[in-house]
Amino acid sequence: MKYYQRLRDLREDHNLLQKDVALLLQTTQPQYTRYETGERELPMHHFITLAKYYNVSLDYLAGLTDTPKTLDGTPYRINKKI
Repeated sequence: MKYYQRLRDLREDHNLLQKDVALLLQTTQPQYTRYETGERELPMHHFITLAKYYNVSLDYLAGLTDTPKTLDGTPYRINKKI
């Protein structure tokens, strides 16, 4: 899976809008859309911010593995807010 597809999946799993994630990254919604569609490369400092926010490993966020782990190595579970 491409990392930008994973960005969208994680955002949607957490019931967030693109503008919410853009605010977290201190960027604009149109710029974040470019990251999520693969038009622009996501800077490393944004990868780190998102990994911490979603509590997932950088390997998973970058699409290097399909086995989600948290930052401490435990299995990742989605805690959806309803």
